[in-house]
Amino acid sequence: MNDFQFQNTTKVYFGKNQLSHLHEEVLKYGDKVLVAHGGNFIKNSPLYQKVIDELESNGVQVFELGAVEPNPRHTTVNNGVAICKDNGIQTTLAIGGGSTIDCCKAIAATTLSESDNIWDLVEGKVTWDKALAVIAMPTIASTGSEMDKSCVIANVELGIKSGINGEAIRPKAAFLDPTNTFTVPARQTACGGYDIMAHLFDMNYFVNAPKYPLQFNVVETLLKTVRNQLPIAIKEPENYEARATMLWAASWALNSFCTSGFKTQASLHALEQFSSTLDLTHGLGLAILTPKWMKYLLDRDESVADDFARFAVNVMGVADNEDKVSVANLGIEALQTFIKDELGLPVHLSEMGIKSLPIDEMVEKATHGADSLPHAYRVLTKEDCARIYHMCL
Repeated sequence: MNDFQFQNTTKVYFGKNQLSHLHEEVLKYGDKVLVAHGGNFIKNSPLYQKVIDELESNGVQVFELGAVEPNPRHTTVNNGVAICKDNGIQTTLAIGGGSTIDCCKAIAATTLSESDNIWDLVEGKVTWDKALAVIAMPTIASTGSEMDKSCVIANVELGIKSGINGEAIRPKAAFLDPTNTFTVPARQTACGGYDIMAHLFDMNYFVNAPKYPLQFNVVETLLKTVRNQLPIAIKEPENYEARATMLWAASWALNSFCTSGFKTQASLHALEQFSSTLDLTHGLGLAILTPKWMKYLLDRDESVADDFARFAVNVMGVADNEDKVSVANLGIEALQTFIKDELGLPVHLSEMGIKSLPIDEMVEKATHGADSLPHAYRVLTKEDCARIYHMCL
């Protein structure tokens, strides 16, 4: 195991009756807060008014940034930065999904930098090591952004998604109330849940690195748990235990514990260019992509058979036998069936009327203009990436 440093200072308030502690966390940093959310769905919900009442009744002045996009735009971040700088705001509070939380992280870092433009931080034109306090209140089990130290922002002018990473933007506190996820529609629940699985695949399960038993076994348990609990959360949206399990699994998939001790290149997230190119939901893009990527690798290089067969048996419940290639293929089929039948998601882009792709553009984004993804689970050349994209149509 490589040397590493581990720090996760996010204080988690988990459960139904934790909102009364919100003002305590905000007032640690000051009496002005920027509340960001995705729009009318949140603003018209009972949760939003409860949050505002909790803050204002305890002397906190609230400013608002609404209509944060599903792939938060750098211009929206910059609007939030202007509000914070103009009003001397000390804390950002995100109510919503990972996009809203990422938006608040980007605002927090840019506000204390020498720039008014998040993209200057993304491109390294401006250095930063400080940020406003970030508090997260996720309303969907998905990205795990409530406990991690990175954010991803979309620059629609350039057609790219990129971000920043640093301990300063890890949320100071996270309020995880499973009841806040009850009203998430089935399709969003499915996409968010699959995003959790993809984080686990990319962070430790299918990686070009030694598999350290502690982290690897935790990841496999999380994968199996999500595979079992996600369909329940979809079918029974007010099943508290299923929703609670999914919300906590999302946090643990990306809170730095599972990645401690090694570095790798996230294959699936590098390839997932559907969200930036087609404005497709990120989790849906990952769900379409994963079985095709697995099948492509298995057909090209049987050295992946042992890993894929273990996934098939331990996560998807396929019967084991000595023919690891056969078991691996059955596991890939089981995953695609799970996505289609249990999650209710399309497994090809053509099911949504998408008949073609700007493949050259997507390949350039996936490889960052290089010749390949050299540190991925298996090296992927530009030609490999293009073939996988064709399989997704």
